Amino acid sequence: MLTDPLPAGPLPADLLPADHRAGAFRRLDPRPYARARVLLFPHGGGSASYYRPWSSAAPWDVEFVAVQYPGREDRYSEPVPPDMQGLVTLLAADLPLDGPSVPTILFGHSMGAIVAYEIARHLCAAGDPPMRLVVSGHPAPAMTRPGIVHRGSDAELVEELRRTDATHLSILDDDPLIKAFLPIIRSDYRLSETYRMEPGERLTVPVTVLYGDRDSEISVSEAEGWRETTLAECDFQAFPGGHFYLDEHRDAVIALLTSRARIAASKAANPWPSMP
Repeated sequence: MLTDPLPAGPLPADLLPADHRAGAFRRLDPRPYARARVLLFPHGGGSASYYRPWSSAAPWDVEFVAVQYPGREDRYSEPVPPDMQGLVTLLAADLPLDGPSVPTILFGHSMGAIVAYEIARHLCAAGDPPMRLVVSGHPAPAMTRPGIVHRGSDAELVEELRRTDATHLSILDDDPLIKAFLPIIRSDYRLSETYRMEPGERLTVPVTVLYGDRDSEISVSEAEGWRETTLAECDFQAFPGGHFYLDEHRDAVIALLTSRARIAASKAANPWPSMP
């Protein structure tokens, strides 16, 4: 779950403009003439800053907006909700985003895949569905693996992090830093391990499923289970690598998201804004 080496403490205020600190969504690199938007949901233990390079790499016509969960960086003082539905309710309260309404797709990796899926369900139920859901590195919601890691000791939690093929493992040997991280990591494990998909209507939007071909956290059958979440098309793409294949294939994933966002924009009924 852990790939983000940033400390769990608050982010210095000067790193985020004042009008970007409110709520859950961060325009880290605004695109005022964007024709489409991608909402990026971080993995467990991650934060909006993980997606800063993604936002910077986005083209002028596609805006990447990162989601900031409670309990980290500039939301450090806010408690993490006790369950996934609580988190989704909290995030959904900040939708729709301020500014022009443009076609939007959702992307989430690992725990973020489930958060993005539940947000998609919320938007569909509200009559304002996204144009596409892109999920990465997580079994289909109905096949989510239960677990008790969040109930273990700090030492057991650290050992679980070592067991995965997470990058930045040096953080696990930095005692003060990992102690600052552990409460957030434990909370995110709790959200993931206690999640159970509630019955409801299938999505009506296309779903794209990405995963690493050596990822022990998701099997091919668990990836294919996402077909059952939607009445629309569902397609798949495997990348070489493990659970954190994103680190090696970031540019390819950004290109995929940009392409899907532009396709979504081309299908939208509203005219695109023009670049000056």
